[in-house]
Amino acid sequence: MRGRRTYVLAAALLGVAALLAALGVGDAPGFPDWQAFVLGVVQGATELLPVSSSGHLILVPWVGDWTFLETHDDFNQTFDVALHLGTMLAVVGYFARDLWAMVLAFFRTLRTRRLETADERLAWIVLVATIPAGIVGLALEDTITAHLGEPWQIAILLSVFALLLWLVDRRPATRDAHELSLKEGLAVGIAQALALMPGVSRSGITITAGRLFRLDRDAAARLSFLLLVPTVLGAVVLKGVKDVLLGDLPPGWKGPFVVGVLAAWGTGLLAIEWLLGYVRRHTYGLFVVYRLVVAALIVLLIVVGAREASF
Repeated sequence: MRGRRTYVLAAALLGVAALLAALGVGDAPGFPDWQAFVLGVVQGATELLPVSSSGHLILVPWVGDWTFLETHDDFNQTFDVALHLGTMLAVVGYFARDLWAMVLAFFRTLRTRRLETADERLAWIVLVATIPAGIVGLALEDTITAHLGEPWQIAILLSVFALLLWLVDRRPATRDAHELSLKEGLAVGIAQALALMPGVSRSGITITAGRLFRLDRDAAARLSFLLLVPTVLGAVVLKGVKDVLLGDLPPGWKGPFVVGVLAAWGTGLLAIEWLLGYVRRHTYGLFVVYRLVVAALIVLLIVVGAREASF
């Protein structure tokens, strides 16, 4: 899916989501559809741009003084699954041909026991790079949730990893993603595991790792998008089974969940199309500046007493 079709589908998804939100169809008590729409748009953009979706999904309610998700953890957990499902659908739809080619290539390597084509190498690089985040997520997710995610911490991580992206983005680009070794793919995966900390950015840290290994800007972004699919799929399946199938869906879930998924899906398509076009002609400097500005605004809000430094 490319170009015009992407914009048409994105407009349709966002239009339906906005209409449902405006009509308040299935509003949850204390969590109106319009808030779900805003958070869906935030997720769709920030999951795929190198600016930290987890950080923004904490900061937007913090700035807006929306307390429902903070005080209703069961709803928050399942709504988070819905938003990630939306962005995964965007990536799967946009890169359907690439992903299918990689799946076929992966099974071909099981038969031939060799890595010969670009698709075969890329399939194994993505697989190897997915493992560290899965292990760390299973082992430390509760610890990270309990101890990280405060606004002041997000400000620090936004700044630190913005500067790291700025430094590595100055390196010359000499390689495509399939030219990485499996060891380098594993290193990208270890970097991706750091994104469990709100403020780091999954796409940001994988793009940073890709640029460190001299991938061109387009290749680094594409690798980041492809890595999202198995990573988010695993999280969606795990949390879906744990919080949805084996748990009880919270009252009033249907309206916000549908609106959130559609908004994240539509915005995610636009984010992919825009980013790939942008980085073919520009550096990642815009995102470095954005992250530093957001971090500065967080500090300013805390210093002037407009918002608390923590929850």
